Amino acid sequence: MVSLKLQKKLAASILKTGKRKVWLDPNETADIGMANSRQGIRKLIKDGFIVKKPQVVHSKARHRDYMEAKAKGRHTGYGKRKGTRNARMPYKVLWMRRQRVLRRLLRKYREAKKIDKHLYRELYSSSKGNQYKNKRVLIEAIHARKAETVRQKNIQEQAEARKVKAKVKADKKLSKEKKDETTAPEDI
Repeated sequence: MVSLKLQKKLAASILKTGKRKVWLDPNETADIGMANSRQGIRKLIKDGFIVKKPQVVHSKARHRDYMEAKAKGRHTGYGKRKGTRNARMPYKVLWMRRQRVLRRLLRKYREAKKIDKHLYRELYSSSKGNQYKNKRVLIEAIHARKAETVRQKNIQEQAEARKVKAKVKADKKLSKEKKDETTAPEDI
């Protein structure tokens, strides 16, 4: 058996690949062994006695399947976790997301004139103070506030109406008393 180390090295250089990717025809070892120059190796490559092996397939199919399962929530139990909860999904990031959602909603409501600037400022501060855990809770709070203001307004209007009614009644009574005084005969 002839050592074909040199030929393999030259072939690798010519084919611009590693030595492990060079295939030498085992039936033509004598001819390959005779070639000791780049020109000779090029002729053997042309004849097909030396071939560049194809790239080995590294399939991503299994990995793709695994990642699809992971997207569904599989393979994420305690045994698969390395970092702390905060390292995996930082509290700060969650906080920032939540604040941005709430502030976006408040801005939208203010621009649509659903809330006035005073209520906006109040709700903004309370959301910064961790009052609302999500958008739904904030919307409920806004509705409650608006309902409360409407209720207060109605109560105030009713009180005003009662006052006016009482005043009218009192005026009527006073005018009646005056009328009675002027028309009543004096018994002296």
